[in-house]
Amino acid sequence: MNEQIDAQNNTNHKNSGASTILIVEDEAIARKNLEHILKKEGYQTIAVDNGVKATELMQTATVDLVVTDLKMENMDGMTVLEKTRELLPDTEVIMITGYATVNSAVQALKKGAYHYIAKPYKIDEVRKIVAEALLKRRLLLENRELKASLKSPGEVPFIVGKSDAMIEVKKTIRQIAPSDTNVLIFGESGTGKELAAKAIHHLSGRARKRFMAFNCGSFTEELMANELFGHEQGAFTGAQQKKAGLLETADGGTIFLDEVGDMPLSMQVRLLRAIQEKVFYRVGGTEPISADVRFVAATHRDLNKDVADGHFRQDLFYRLNVISIHLPSLMQRPSDIPLLAHYFLEQKSSEMKKSVNAIDTEAMRLLTQYAWPGNVRELENVIERAVAFQNDPKITVDNLPDDIRNLSIETYRYSPDGTPTLEEQEKRYIQWVLEKCDGNKTKAAKIMDIDRVSLWRKIKRYKLEKEESP
Repeated sequence: MNEQIDAQNNTNHKNSGASTILIVEDEAIARKNLEHILKKEGYQTIAVDNGVKATELMQTATVDLVVTDLKMENMDGMTVLEKTRELLPDTEVIMITGYATVNSAVQALKKGAYHYIAKPYKIDEVRKIVAEALLKRRLLLENRELKASLKSPGEVPFIVGKSDAMIEVKKTIRQIAPSDTNVLIFGESGTGKELAAKAIHHLSGRARKRFMAFNCGSFTEELMANELFGHEQGAFTGAQQKKAGLLETADGGTIFLDEVGDMPLSMQVRLLRAIQEKVFYRVGGTEPISADVRFVAATHRDLNKDVADGHFRQDLFYRLNVISIHLPSLMQRPSDIPLLAHYFLEQKSSEMKKSVNAIDTEAMRLLTQYAWPGNVRELENVIERAVAFQNDPKITVDNLPDDIRNLSIETYRYSPDGTPTLEEQEKRYIQWVLEKCDGNKTKAAKIMDIDRVSLWRKIKRYKLEKEESP
């Protein structure tokens, strides 16, 4: 195993997080050429000259990909493939041979090889196939991890995300769900406020009772009263029989009031009374009805400002805002984009009964660079659209909407003449992020993944003090 150890010592360690590729090739020149190609791509490599050494190594180490020659003494590539499937079932295998035949190619693919490459091969072909094989493995492992995390007893249902911001949100939900206090969720449209409310309900003692959602910005005041409180028979024209409202229907459960900041002041008074006294009256009714419900409200508005401006009752704000949760925008948690994209991909493919199960590297790069003004809801819609139009197993750039497909650094906001320098691009990017954050430097620094002091230096360097919001 000395050669194996030497190979590991010669591995490219510039990127400790890089994928590890096991090369099995008995021709020394071909082996070194393949090592050179893959190391230049940033991969770590382990190279051995026969299948026996390869299988011995796989018994003690995990590799992300095996690239093996077909014709070798003692143990051929087909046997290496079979041993890999046995020892490392999640590791992909690429077969390379100078004796390519249709029969051997079909046999290799039937036994589970990812791809079959004939010698002499093109370097670009090897790069492309290796990248796709590693992407397939990564997606498989991420999807498996996601499924396991969603089934974990300590996990929060409905909420997908591993970023620091979402870990904090999940922690808060787990802590406050068992209590019976009211909760106010803040967040931009499309960030998943209703899903957070559902998670609170499902982790609470009210989980066996109903969860009822109501959008306060979708109804007139009369219809809002009717939906929330119900009505008595004959209360108004067309009320031929009495109707139970959401408060009555959700007794013992949870009511989610979405966009509560859009509720008219007169309705705010009636809602406040129901929360304080735990009783209400149907429209046209005189008999009080008890209501044992937990209120979870949500808004994209600045309710503190609305209270100060007289558009939202301060006493209702205090009643609802016993505990507050702030949901970050998707732009504030870009590391969650691949995870969410894979989650929606699996969900939409299952719903549409399709076999779309991967997103190619370039498409994922664009997804992670896009600003997502519509947040998670927009990402879900983009993936749903891509699955609907795709009949092949993989989503590509061609399946993405124009505004994402045409994304480049110049399209942030500017259309400069000629080719801008790196400094000009950085300046424009900083300006763009600051505008998106309304001048909030702490928020901007977090999005750019730099510390606040570094951002201040860049602002001073590019003389942006007067150009960005205070």
